[in-house]
Amino acid sequence: MSKRRVAYFYDGDTGSYTYGLGHPMKPHRMRVTHDLVSAYGMLDKMHVLRPKRATPEVMTAFHTDEYIHFLNRVTPETAEELTYHGTRFLMGEDNPAFEGVFEFCSISAGGSISAAQRISSGAADIAINWAGGLHHAKKREASGFCYINDIVLGILELLRTYPRVLYIDIDCHHGDGVEEAFYTTDRYFPGTGTQEDRGRGKGRNYTVNIPLKDGITDEAFKRVFEPIINKIMEVYRPGAVILQCGADSLAGDKLGCFNLTMNGHAHCVQYLRAFNVPLILLGGGGYTVKNVARTWTYETACALGVQDDIDPNLPWNEYFEWFGPRYRLEVPENNMDDLNVRDGSLDKVRVTALQQLSQLPCAPSVGMHEVPRESLGRHLGLDIAEEGADEDGGTDDLDRRLAQHSRFDGSDESDDERYESDGSSYRRRKRMSILSNRVVSVDPDAGRGPPRGRRFFKSAVRWDETYGTLGGMMDVTGRSTPGGDVTMEEWEDGTSV
Repeated sequence: MSKRRVAYFYDGDTGSYTYGLGHPMKPHRMRVTHDLVSAYGMLDKMHVLRPKRATPEVMTAFHTDEYIHFLNRVTPETAEELTYHGTRFLMGEDNPAFEGVFEFCSISAGGSISAAQRISSGAADIAINWAGGLHHAKKREASGFCYINDIVLGILELLRTYPRVLYIDIDCHHGDGVEEAFYTTDRYFPGTGTQEDRGRGKGRNYTVNIPLKDGITDEAFKRVFEPIINKIMEVYRPGAVILQCGADSLAGDKLGCFNLTMNGHAHCVQYLRAFNVPLILLGGGGYTVKNVARTWTYETACALGVQDDIDPNLPWNEYFEWFGPRYRLEVPENNMDDLNVRDGSLDKVRVTALQQLSQLPCAPSVGMHEVPRESLGRHLGLDIAEEGADEDGGTDDLDRRLAQHSRFDGSDESDDERYESDGSSYRRRKRMSILSNRVVSVDPDAGRGPPRGRRFFKSAVRWDETYGTLGGMMDVTGRSTPGGDVTMEEWEDGTSV
């Protein structure tokens, strides 16, 4: 296999957070994965980077200000009050207000944004952020273990450079948060969901959904994955691809219902790598930690093109005992029945998807524009008021146009924009809980005052013409702090681990 320049993003703090005792989502799986990748000697073959953590202002490229402000200050003790007794922001049992939730989100989102920047700059062919892939998070609320939608933020960053971005989701659960964010645009192409959801307006037919039933095996998955992806690549011709590698589609997952082996899951990475298009690999679901670590380690090897050279017998590592009793780099299938083959639904799904793709006339074009270069202040993480910048946040015109479909508050939206992708109004939402498999339906406006216009996070940094210095700095919470000596570590965009 030809070599690829691979950038691998990892923050050692990501495995230190916990959703709480008994919760199936275990951030510690990222640390286990990293330790196994290191034990196989793959770190020397990649450019390993610690991503810059996403600031509140960066997160508001997609999420509403009030939601980001809530995440920035919520604690387990104040959650009941700040969520208006569980009717806003965090609804149901899936998303607890655990200690350090905002810092955890800033790591995840920062990794995906940094990966997108690395790809856009041409410094890497493949970028990996296993802490990302949290595809359920909505613009104004958490959902399905996901708080900040790092995927949407990463796509918005890619769209600054690439006219078309393809997003593929092989998680067991539907990537509804990403689909809703781009439901009316043709510059982004998602997958998974129901086949009736095809997009709206300019985005009509640019959402392809592949619903699968329980027990799908490697061979059946390959039969539907390859022809559809090949057709999408031919018709849509994306400039970059994001693959969400949710590992709950593996056999034996605690919350999944598929029967894929490690090799079947990783085949998706190998297949997309062969197209030689800039590729970002993200994590996602996956609740049997040892299988998640095995699979993401193997898929890291696939990104490097060394999957045939690594030993299937696991090397000694800090978590070696977790991989018993076989201690091998494998996730075998089980004896589940494949309902997709038994009732013949798989062929119908494939034919329907290919017919939908045949209705696309050609790859959508985008008007020529110059990609803005970052100023020194922005590169250093400061928001310096510049000529032509917004008073409300220093965003340029391209930023506003890329995010215009998701940056409106309720007071500004037209009747069309008040609806989610399933046709329901955002003022009355229905969310499926992954934990309980029950629908949570609440009114987000409960306890809410009159609608207010959007207010962006503001930086207190201003250029002092008298002394030729910056008047202040903004910390990661959005609060201004006095100017002074700043270490290089605080200013760096990314440092090697």
